[in-house]
Amino acid sequence: MSIDDEVGADTRAGERARQLDRAHVFHSWSAQGALNPMVIAGASGSEVWDSDGNRYLDFSSQLVNTNIGHQHPRVVDAIKAQADLLTTVAPAHANLTRGEAASRILARAGDEFSKVFFTNGGADANENAIRLARLVTGRDKVLSTYRSYHGNTGAAVVATGDWRRVPNEYARGHVHFFGPFLYRSEFWATTPEQESERALHHLQRVIQAEGPASIAAILVETIPGTAGVLLPPPGYLAGVRALADKYGIVLIFDEVMAGFGRTGDWFAFQNERVNPDGIVPDLITFAKGVNSGYVPAGGVIIPAWIADTFDDQVFPGGLTYSGHPLAMSAIVATIDAMADEGIVDNAARVGRDLLGPGLLALAEKHPVIGEVRGVGVFWALDLVADPDTREPLGAAGVAAVKGELLKRGLLPFTADNRIHVVPPCIVTDAEVDRALAIYDEAFSATA
Repeated sequence: MSIDDEVGADTRAGERARQLDRAHVFHSWSAQGALNPMVIAGASGSEVWDSDGNRYLDFSSQLVNTNIGHQHPRVVDAIKAQADLLTTVAPAHANLTRGEAASRILARAGDEFSKVFFTNGGADANENAIRLARLVTGRDKVLSTYRSYHGNTGAAVVATGDWRRVPNEYARGHVHFFGPFLYRSEFWATTPEQESERALHHLQRVIQAEGPASIAAILVETIPGTAGVLLPPPGYLAGVRALADKYGIVLIFDEVMAGFGRTGDWFAFQNERVNPDGIVPDLITFAKGVNSGYVPAGGVIIPAWIADTFDDQVFPGGLTYSGHPLAMSAIVATIDAMADEGIVDNAARVGRDLLGPGLLALAEKHPVIGEVRGVGVFWALDLVADPDTREPLGAAGVAAVKGELLKRGLLPFTADNRIHVVPPCIVTDAEVDRALAIYDEAFSATA
């Protein structure tokens, strides 16, 4: 077959994929009639390509999950090998791959934790963390922030703070509060320390007003991701830990997006810039980056003091695919490859030496970039219509920037008035340089 024939075949396959999608696939968070999805035909490393042969730097990491990049051979080979050995097993049985996955996760989480409850993704990880907190405290309420996303299942979506919660508020016992965000402060703060102090005062007043004895858990993203990569100001996480301890509340860190290399550490709470006081949560939820989404998986990392509660008491929860062998094999291979190949260290170096300085330089050049926030390979550009008033850039303006990025071969992640800069942890220096040039050109073209 000639090259022209191959291109023609790919184009026909792409058109067939688009037709089938529009005829039969119901998409999430979308008005179905307005969709015209890009057809992804293949991917490798930090790149994806469509059926017409157009290649894009994937600086979305899809949904901020392909931390190890696309089609990493060690992970693909591990899935194939597991498929040849055992494709599925009920969660009631023991399985070597599942045990190996749990042991590797716990080795990275720290000595405070002893068990992993595996789920199918991040939403049901948060569901089961909430369930555990309610069971061990005998309380009901869950506190979470307005600027948050925790998943699209019953309790997880109600714990979510953004607009997606409002049409889905069927779960009970959820209360929201404002977390810190100095650039758009709810507390009239002018310094990070002031923002932290006032946000903690606000949280304590919410706890007191709701009744501490009614509150089972405080659920927070260590770094709110979809809400804008909001790094906590100094002292905030330590203050939340202190409030949880004071009132006997279980503290849950949602690390679904921030975990497994994204911040340049295995977990965001281990990052000194994020958590300089080194506090540890009671429960950790994870998904996405643990195996780059190659096979759906998530889980709750549990300390002994909670796990031991269920030695003689039945835990009333379970999932048919909990600890699915194909997902577990992908976890083992991902964690091993990330450790052996220095991928987490690469994410830290890229953020410190390349992305951080490069994005700040773009902000100096382009007034539409109101603020740059991030760490590792986890960044957001807060786009503004007016840098003085900080009025968010409107949807049309963001769409224009997105269109220019795509035109130049970069696949972005956009949310509200923001461009999230979230490449895989394996991204190379050359790819970062190329991406920064594309961002520069796109902002210049839409100025």
